[in-house]
Amino acid sequence: MTVSLEQLRRCHFAVDLGAARTRMYVKGAGLVVDQPSVAAVNTRTGALIAVGDFAEKMTGRTPHYIRVVRPVSGGTVVDIEMAQRMLRQLLGDRMRRTLRRKPRLRAAACIPHAADPLAQRATIETLVGLGARRVELVDTLIAAAVGCGLPVERAEATMIMMCGATTTEVAVLSLGSIVTAARVPVGGEAVDHAIVQLLRHEHELMLPSQSVRPLQLALSGNGLTPQGPLSTEIHGLDVSTGLARSVRIDTATVRDAIQTPLTSVLDGIGRVLRDCPPDLVADLADRGLTMVGGSALLPGFDQMLRQATGMPVQIAERPDICAAQGLGAMLEGRIEPLVLNPLAA
Repeated sequence: MTVSLEQLRRCHFAVDLGAARTRMYVKGAGLVVDQPSVAAVNTRTGALIAVGDFAEKMTGRTPHYIRVVRPVSGGTVVDIEMAQRMLRQLLGDRMRRTLRRKPRLRAAACIPHAADPLAQRATIETLVGLGARRVELVDTLIAAAVGCGLPVERAEATMIMMCGATTTEVAVLSLGSIVTAARVPVGGEAVDHAIVQLLRHEHELMLPSQSVRPLQLALSGNGLTPQGPLSTEIHGLDVSTGLARSVRIDTATVRDAIQTPLTSVLDGIGRVLRDCPPDLVADLADRGLTMVGGSALLPGFDQMLRQATGMPVQIAERPDICAAQGLGAMLEGRIEPLVLNPLAA
């Protein structure tokens, strides 16, 4: 899954297919799509009703003949046909016509680290269905590191953590390549599920899926730390009566529920550091860890990692779009290739 910068410069557009959001970068136009990876389909006719933000708002609110689907899971395409239809609608007629005029249309796409050949093939076929004659695959961790401005091409350690909706990937990079990496099957959705289960078991309250994220934000900027608010009021559905009910919950219990799935993330960081050469670990003591991905914005997550690892932890300026920005920088030729000339005998 190695691709040269020269090959990427020949690409006309790039796609970052995430479980939560899809982002598309078009050469010369910038980031043209940043929408949820959701589509709504009429099961009676097979017609596509909505995609992106509008389709996400329909989740849990549709009649029986309308199905809301997510064709991407964990950065891997699980429904190629639906992913193609979703991308066509998100891209729009005007941009599709512009791309179709390109001779030998080329595309680039992010792919999770150590993705199996089947996952790679699914991504390639999805973009071929959009008209691409050639598809270049880029490791998501490298693209995100480039997008947030990390010096990945130097002979020094750079540690990055991609916090996705369904998975978390941690890696140490040096000389433009991944030295060691670990993938943890825990992401933002696991945190949402932990909150839902807490309210269901302790308060017999069923929380609508679209209310979980506002609950996390209600914990303020220090949501995972004791400095947050002591309590907050939650509205939901009573499990026993089926009626709407409000409860005031102690945010300390919510913090405990959130931290439980995140402990496996700490285990992943520990595995990466144990497998990393000592010289690179010494670099990380000063440089620390950079968090990217949408779930990096979970309130207090960075502070929890800082306390647990003892390393500096910082969140990228725009963590949610770092991978797409990195692909765009490679397409536009803003990244200089690393040249390792062999020594003369």
